[in-house]
Amino acid sequence: MNIPRRTFIRSAGISLALPWLDAFGADAKRKSAGKPPRRMVCICAPLGLYPDNFIPKETGKDYAPSPYLEILKQHREQFTVISGLEHAGMSSSFGHQASASFLTGVPGAGRPGFRNAISLDQAAAEHLGYLTRFPSLALSGEGSGGLSWTRTGALIPADNSPSKVFAQLFLQGRANDVQEQMRRLEDGRSILDDVRTQAKSLRTGLGGEDRDKLDEYLTSVRELEQRMVNDESWAKKPKPKVDVEPPKDISNPTDLIGRTRLLFDLTHLALQTDSTRLITIMLAGSTGAPPIEGVNLGHHDLSHHGKDPDKLEQLKIVEVETMKTVHDLLTKLQQSKEDSDSLLDRTTVFLGSNLGDGSSHSTKNLPVLLAGGGFQHGQHLPFDPGNPPPLCNLYVSILQRLGMETDKFGTSNGTLTGLSMV
Repeated sequence: MNIPRRTFIRSAGISLALPWLDAFGADAKRKSAGKPPRRMVCICAPLGLYPDNFIPKETGKDYAPSPYLEILKQHREQFTVISGLEHAGMSSSFGHQASASFLTGVPGAGRPGFRNAISLDQAAAEHLGYLTRFPSLALSGEGSGGLSWTRTGALIPADNSPSKVFAQLFLQGRANDVQEQMRRLEDGRSILDDVRTQAKSLRTGLGGEDRDKLDEYLTSVRELEQRMVNDESWAKKPKPKVDVEPPKDISNPTDLIGRTRLLFDLTHLALQTDSTRLITIMLAGSTGAPPIEGVNLGHHDLSHHGKDPDKLEQLKIVEVETMKTVHDLLTKLQQSKEDSDSLLDRTTVFLGSNLGDGSSHSTKNLPVLLAGGGFQHGQHLPFDPGNPPPLCNLYVSILQRLGMETDKFGTSNGTLTGLSMV
């Protein structure tokens, strides 16, 4: 059957929008009614965290904090450090590309023919994204590459302009903005009607595999329509007001710490106002030297230290400053109260990396810090790097804590042993 390429590209472009499943149904709303809000923040340090400074030598609750965890000692009872985990099917040859699978767990990132799947945050968004104005936020400290992927394996571009995201979250805009947005939604819906009609007309004469692909596409169109209905309802509601100055974007791409602080401050505001409950953040990793005293080499170069003492010393300075921003984020979440809980009690903060060792590009023994979210914390939870459970087991535990009735995500074979809820 001859299908015009122009029709396929137009259809595929629309189908790549964020899929929305049953989260808008009355049953989902009923299950969420009266329950405390649950939130999640996923942070990836794409160049890794030097393991000797991150992973404690002792295990259990009586571990002596590593140099990086010493920075977080104020929150020791609010986090768990986990060692030994990895995503199956990754290799050092494609260590950097493995960031694509950081929240999906799909093996083979970077290899020819690789096709991604839905990320942890988007799986959660299908369950509770309808509850907030923004179902999820994808943020980045550098460029538009992020951590969020649709169910069809399409990358959701990340926002790297805190000022623009702040405006989307909190600034009301002109008086007729709502009417303009409503017109755009109506136009979008008419386009979807046209595309859906075209797609259905192609079904006759297709083989079984092609029909399955087309049905998947039609499902994506229907999900996008459901998302547009949700957008329409939020367009009529005023945005929350915050008593803070709008952030100013940092133009210097090497200012890793300044950019991270802006993203973390924005994250706190977004969660505090319940503008979204799901946020992913790809931290920056510039090749230029960051404006930090004692550092004259680029972060990327330092992460590929080859055990050079001078590079290791400078890398520690950079990563200590990064961990200070994590400390400040946890502190703000802990100090923000929601009913009888802190915001940290209701927010799972997951910090990790696609690299266990940036210098060797190893994708094993990944650094993992899990804070807040209603888990029992205060321990170093170790696993055998030679025979680890899938990192996706942690993701199942997180999804369950968010209220999802699931026992499977990606390559998981259960929940993460030793990690318990309060």
